[in-house]
Amino acid sequence: MSTDPSLTQPPLDEAEAEAAAERAAAQAQRGTLGRTAARGALITVGGQGVKILLQVVGVVVLARLLTPGDYGLVAMVTAIIGVAEIFRDFGLSSAAVQAKTLSRAQRDNLFWINTGAGLAFTVLVFFTAPLVAAVYGHEELVGLTHVLAFVFVLNGMGTQYRADLNRRLRFTTLAVVDVAAPAISLVVAIVAAVQGAGYWALAVQQLTMAVVLLVGNAVTARWIPRLPRRAPMRDLFRFGWQLAGSLFVGYLGNNIDSLTIGTRFGSEALGLYNRAFQLLMTPLGQLRAPTTKVALPVLSRLRDDRAASNAYIQRGQSALGLTLVAGLGVVIGAAGPITSIFLGRQWLSVEPILRLLAVAGVFQSLAYVGLWIYLSHGLTKELLQYTMITVTIKIACILVGSTWGVTGVAWGYALAPALAWPLSFWWLSRKAPVDVGPLFVGAGRILVLTAFLAAGAFGACELTAQWGRWVQLPVAVAAAGVVYALAFLLVPMFRRDITGVLQIVRKGTGKNR
Repeated sequence: MSTDPSLTQPPLDEAEAEAAAERAAAQAQRGTLGRTAARGALITVGGQGVKILLQVVGVVVLARLLTPGDYGLVAMVTAIIGVAEIFRDFGLSSAAVQAKTLSRAQRDNLFWINTGAGLAFTVLVFFTAPLVAAVYGHEELVGLTHVLAFVFVLNGMGTQYRADLNRRLRFTTLAVVDVAAPAISLVVAIVAAVQGAGYWALAVQQLTMAVVLLVGNAVTARWIPRLPRRAPMRDLFRFGWQLAGSLFVGYLGNNIDSLTIGTRFGSEALGLYNRAFQLLMTPLGQLRAPTTKVALPVLSRLRDDRAASNAYIQRGQSALGLTLVAGLGVVIGAAGPITSIFLGRQWLSVEPILRLLAVAGVFQSLAYVGLWIYLSHGLTKELLQYTMITVTIKIACILVGSTWGVTGVAWGYALAPALAWPLSFWWLSRKAPVDVGPLFVGAGRILVLTAFLAAGAFGACELTAQWGRWVQLPVAVAAAGVVYALAFLLVPMFRRDITGVLQIVRKGTGKNR
């Protein structure tokens, strides 16, 4: 007489049952993972496109309602207290997303850890406000820091809700919340600025965005955290603290430009630099960062399949290069009319800064796929080591460049990633099962195309200078479009790359089944 094997096995505890269910769900998803990833990428990029539009509208409108000094004061505060945001998250959002399995108890514990850290940093930043003001010599920074401190506890409460949505590949939900938050906060900021709130309009904008993100993510995630309880957390903490260390070092490098300008040249100069940064680098970051939301869960599932993983990474680099990097080529060539149209003629001194930041964005984007590899393979220790090297390069370039003023700082900011990005692929070739040769070759093709796009846009601007900015910009975009089309028609390797990106689009829209 046979016996049902399941009757002789000890019952699974809750954590084991959840892990088994999650593994089964992941296995069921595997067959449609490519289509899910492509659709998620399209949804995410579409949402970010709307966010960028909102960002540009905000820059255009608020630049005419506020002064460079207003922006400079807020940038002074965020450059210093923003480091607390890294340790508030502690890398645990990415740890939750990339984990092979995540139990309900682990998720609950992560929620309380992030919330507690957020509250702790709110208290810490609130009471160190006088120190922030003393660093820059602006007494008004005390009250501004007090208000912005509450962003930490709000973001801390929302961290694991967002990670949960990301882990479950709910990209549409994330995109909706990510669009609603900046839209609502921008309206609030514009109303406050019209009422004469000055720099407080920017502070209220940040608080409003944090509230909307928390409410939106919590409502759509549809779970209520239970009280903390025992669960295996060691691997999550190990991943998190190493990633937090990398982010901390990276943050110092990313903000050394603002700190240098703020302390050496004052709030007006920092406000000018900040407008160029907000006009270009913030939207660029908003487009790049969500690609990690798609790539991290996908590559985490593919990490045992080297061929599939390498193919995905190479396709991802092409997608970034032929869209974002190509667009930056147009910005490099048409920085003059872009500055004049979007910021106004009173901000024309921003033009060389904008052009140099676009160059920096090109090399940062080329290196960005490396972040996907580090995180998906759990190489946070190696990421920290690499980040320390690149930040050292950036700090040196910016400090030397500051000898020539704010534009010199922008030169240093552009030069640093140009020197550092090849190190990322070389370092990965030693630490991860990834083929970096095709990545170098692909990056070279992208750089050549971007250079031609920039030259075409610049030449068009020069030829139409006598007709004004409103003619220069569309003609520059058209000229770059002609260059792009010629590359597709005449150069087989570009045609192959562009066709590959179009295949991603077709997968995402369900037209390539």
